[in-house]
Amino acid sequence: MAKKAAKKGGTPATVALETAGVAFTVHAYDHDPAAASYGGEAAEVLGIPAQRVFKTLVADVDGTLTVGVVPVSGQLDLKALAAAVGGKRAAMADPAAAERSSGYVLGGISPLGQRRALRTVVDESALAHPTVFVSAGRRGLEVELDPADLVRLTRAATAPIGR
Repeated sequence: MAKKAAKKGGTPATVALETAGVAFTVHAYDHDPAAASYGGEAAEVLGIPAQRVFKTLVADVDGTLTVGVVPVSGQLDLKALAAAVGGKRAAMADPAAAERSSGYVLGGISPLGQRRALRTVVDESALAHPTVFVSAGRRGLEVELDPADLVRLTRAATAPIGR
């Protein structure tokens, strides 16, 4: 099934969702390279509240790459992310390291189907929505799914990591 999805233009994220048998909807839009915020652009173009669109950020917590998934309407609280995984210090990861470990380009990093599974924390606000939107692995492509499925498939912890 994964090969079939990849042949249809699927991304590793959509292949992972199909393989897991999770219900999801793909939303494509024409990405504007001049957009100031990839997630903000997705919310605006798709006509959905920014609180339901989540960005995937890769941070370095005490030398270990860690994924934080937060609403595009806010920012990642690095101290809260570190605390959520029992770490002391966190900083945004080197962009090249984030791309290498995830297999995606910046602005299109999905928490799903990453090349190397990293420990992940999803902002607890995701659980307040019936569905959330995350990158499907390409700029201009979002996937909508149940936040419980997102947490389960990424083996994420949930914590208040957004501000």
